[in-house]
Amino acid sequence: MKKLCLILLTFCASTVFAQKTYIQCGKLIDGISNTAQTQVTIVVDGKLITDIQKGYTSGSATDKVINLQNQTVMPGLIDCHVHLEEQHSKNSLIEGFTLTDADIAYNAAVYAKRTLMAGFTTVRDLGGTGVNISLRKAVQRGLVDGPRIITAGRAISASGGHMDNSDGFRDDAFNHKMGPDDGVADGRDELVKAVRLQIKRGSNVIKIASTGGVLDLSENSSGAEFTIDEIKAVVETAKDYGLRVACHAHGAEGIRRAILGGVTSIEHGTFMNEEDMELAKKYGTYLVPTIIAGKSVADSAKIPGYFPPVIARKAQEVGTQIQATFGRAYKAGVKIAFGTDAGVYAHGKNYIEFQYMVEAGMPPMEAIKAATTSAADLLGMSDKIGSISKGKSADIVAVDGDPLQDIKTMKNIAFVMKEGKTYTNQ
Repeated sequence: MKKLCLILLTFCASTVFAQKTYIQCGKLIDGISNTAQTQVTIVVDGKLITDIQKGYTSGSATDKVINLQNQTVMPGLIDCHVHLEEQHSKNSLIEGFTLTDADIAYNAAVYAKRTLMAGFTTVRDLGGTGVNISLRKAVQRGLVDGPRIITAGRAISASGGHMDNSDGFRDDAFNHKMGPDDGVADGRDELVKAVRLQIKRGSNVIKIASTGGVLDLSENSSGAEFTIDEIKAVVETAKDYGLRVACHAHGAEGIRRAILGGVTSIEHGTFMNEEDMELAKKYGTYLVPTIIAGKSVADSAKIPGYFPPVIARKAQEVGTQIQATFGRAYKAGVKIAFGTDAGVYAHGKNYIEFQYMVEAGMPPMEAIKAATTSAADLLGMSDKIGSISKGKSADIVAVDGDPLQDIKTMKNIAFVMKEGKTYTNQ
């Protein structure tokens, strides 16, 4: 009996006096205010932020204190466009035929950890083989360290479109004709089926392509590939299941159709024109610019033999335009969410996108908000992530230096916490 009472008392004591964490911030960018606060303490209890206090506080003797008095603290960063299954190289085309799902999964686990340690606690994975769905589940179960993942599974395009893996190959190179099961669909009926298949497999966002792309063997990166009616079929089907639609689009006409079709975001938007920008503002469509991806492939295209000639040409066309288009869209008032297309360039270097955004005219605070509050809004997760606020998930990062004075300090990640768990040596 005494032993039972002791066990009960120990349980009650551990419940009542559960340890809280007090994070003492030298500077705090909360994702909401347009100015940084100084000398603030964030209180974390379990997975949630429970209080934000002025000054440096430390709670009781049983609580944990994390000293970030010499750092700039901000919400966990959000990258709205990544591909965790891959990291592009000159061997990527052949790897599409040689890597197994197991190979891809091991690589993806490494890239997920690298992304988390770069300060990105949430990502939207916009297409792969479907291994990305398993990766999301593994992270949720704590089997793999990585960011919170929202994933499209397989992206969807038209026959001969950007995600048709048979582009540029002879007809008998594959053992079957590409169809909705592979994310290749034409017409309303096939597109509805393709969306439902991705949802059945576990996708929690849908990604389509309304224009051609760069890293495939098709000739055109900017031609429109779906009608407005086809895009509406995708959006309506996704909406029935409570999902949003992201749309890969480089060319102006494909962007126009995608916005009129009701997509939530335009990815890349390289050749977006003034009409597209006005439509984006009218419909509240986000632009996710991925400047670093454009610049990266343009740089690689300068290396003899790195890409097949058709890809090298398209890479130069897109890479020399994408940053300038972003600058015009931002100044025109188009909503911007941070996204990089990580996987097209090396994972873990997502921070470079901040530099390119600032170079194009976006103030540092706005660039950081694009990766916090605006990104959370795009994902429909503003009630959970994106700001340092009471009741939000304890996703918190810190950098050495002041990114409002020098945006390059976003690479200097000194502290990472996701859902109250610390992943650095603080």
